[in-house]
Amino acid sequence: MNRTALFPGSFDPFTAGHLNILKRALTMFDTVVVAVGLNQDKKGFFDNEKRLDIIRQATASLGNRVQVLEYDCLTIEICRRLGIRHIVRGVRNFMDFDTEKAIADANRHIAPDIETILIPTSQEYAHISSSAVRDIIRHHADASDFLPEGVML
Repeated sequence: MNRTALFPGSFDPFTAGHLNILKRALTMFDTVVVAVGLNQDKKGFFDNEKRLDIIRQATASLGNRVQVLEYDCLTIEICRRLGIRHIVRGVRNFMDFDTEKAIADANRHIAPDIETILIPTSQEYAHISSSAVRDIIRHHADASDFLPEGVML
């Protein structure tokens, strides 16, 4: 039996912290689908094709255990379409936990058969956020310490 999890997010951009969560999720699941959510109400820093490209670069060494896709529906709906019963989310601090717990509770209310697993970010990545990385890039500074090794923007 192949155990698969969905790792959803905007990933604008996918950071070293995201990769840490993904690698740790792979210790629990055979396959992890990294799903880039489309939000019609938000203009992203990177377009979706660039986000997908960055994730593919970052995960190339992980082989076929990682799949990358985009979606434009509720997260639980893409889980149902793909037959996935587990959602993986990373949390850096108590504010992330509160937000993610509220989303997990709403998802559980709508889809009790889909479980959310919150993984605390490893200490060395807890300071990294996509918004901070965007700010570094926006100001033409070197963001390489915050991105997965080998990612070319």
